[in-house]
Amino acid sequence: MTFAFFLGAGNIIFPPQAGLSAGDNLLPAMFGFLSTAVGLPLIGIIAVAVAGGGWKGLTRDLPPQLATLMAVLIFIIIGPAFAAPRTGLVAYEMAVKPFIADGGQTSLTIFSVAFFGLALFFAWSRGRLIDSIGKLLTPALFAVLAILAVAVFLNPQSEIQAAQGDYVNMAFTKGFLEGYNTMDTFAALMFGMLIVDVIRNKGITDEKATCKYLMMAGVIAAAGLAFVYISLFYLGATSAAVADGAANGGAILAGYVLALFGPVGQYILSAIVMLACLTTAIGLISACSDYFSSLTRLSYETWAVILSVTCGVVANVGLNQLISLSVPVLFALYPVAVALVILTFVRRWLPNPRLAYRVVLLVSLIFSLIDAGKVIGLDMSFLSFLPMFDYGMAWTTPTLLALVVTRFFRADICEAKAQTA
Repeated sequence: MTFAFFLGAGNIIFPPQAGLSAGDNLLPAMFGFLSTAVGLPLIGIIAVAVAGGGWKGLTRDLPPQLATLMAVLIFIIIGPAFAAPRTGLVAYEMAVKPFIADGGQTSLTIFSVAFFGLALFFAWSRGRLIDSIGKLLTPALFAVLAILAVAVFLNPQSEIQAAQGDYVNMAFTKGFLEGYNTMDTFAALMFGMLIVDVIRNKGITDEKATCKYLMMAGVIAAAGLAFVYISLFYLGATSAAVADGAANGGAILAGYVLALFGPVGQYILSAIVMLACLTTAIGLISACSDYFSSLTRLSYETWAVILSVTCGVVANVGLNQLISLSVPVLFALYPVAVALVILTFVRRWLPNPRLAYRVVLLVSLIFSLIDAGKVIGLDMSFLSFLPMFDYGMAWTTPTLLALVVTRFFRADICEAKAQTA
């Protein structure tokens, strides 16, 4: 179930494009991508387990209002604003539109209603998520993905070409940043809470047992994601002969599958995309509904309906527009999520966790806004002296320095100064 929740639209459309551009620098680019698209989500799931299985545990050293605001922003991003509608859009573009003679706005609207209506049906009862997703949809998804992976490695469609663009000189870093697009570090922090609820619904209430099963779920999901990404990266790297004119990773994947399997390939591709996108949409709607119902008087079921309808509306914006809108937001908030995960693991060594959390997260946000500004076209060249500025990671060094500095702020000294003031 956890694997299927993570494997969604971005996980399918971004690796082939990255693999094609990386070319003969495939390995460093792929390892960079795996770092943020597999490593960070796994660490995020483990952080949720270590912190006590929920957002409150992760953010216990932050003011409650700030912790709630952070959670709401992340849920909006992975829910109705970007990630969830993207699942419907990718499913339409890659799984349905090729079979429609004139796929216009009307057909997209009809599909959006059907797709998010089906997602709502599965998400309606959290208690059945393991049975409906883990036992039914995930095996079907993994079986089709395995067929594609074996075919790609046995019959590559092209020689690997020379690296292009940023992949020539900074392949690892470029791959690392591309991994942001999956949004899975955000999802890990939020899915962790949902998975804990599902585990407890199975009668497991002991904290140690819950933590153990949560970590096991994370490891299994990470292994499955790594298998998919490696296959899709290699697919992209060997797609030069079939990707002529392809505008995005979805088009590369479609051309490759057509070359491998002929006309029947479109049915295989449609099955992969539809299952992957549907399971992720179910997970996102469930996680968002679970959290928002805890903040308001509205029930889980009511929120599930509201979010499904909203996702269907937003999905009609269009895939390219949605991706372009989401990128600067990801550059601004992803480093904050990474910093929060790091703080969770080093908390026991911090003399004053409350101060450390506030300082480190604030520094990560301020400097991540620099990278987000570059993405939207603002002139940030006056800050080019910052380490990793040219790589879109200006936040890393200041955030690590803030973490080191707060390591030496003893709690008793800070409390004494506060009392004096």
